[in-house]
Amino acid sequence: MSVQRLKRLMMAALVVLLVGGLAACGDDQGPAEEMGESVDESMESAGESMEELGEDIEKAAEE
Repeated sequence: MSVQRLKRLMMAALVVLLVGGLAACGDDQGPAEEMGESVDESMESAGESMEELGEDIEKAAEE
């Protein structure tokens, strides 16, 4: 096998790997990513609830 042919083969393999890697980065979410988003939303909701509770306590203390 000549060096020129080997270089072309290696370049083709690199292109195939790069295209395959990009195709694997689709919008489909796996179960771990969905769980992570669910945890993020829950923590954000809990934070908002705590902030509202703090405001209610401040109002009650002022009265």
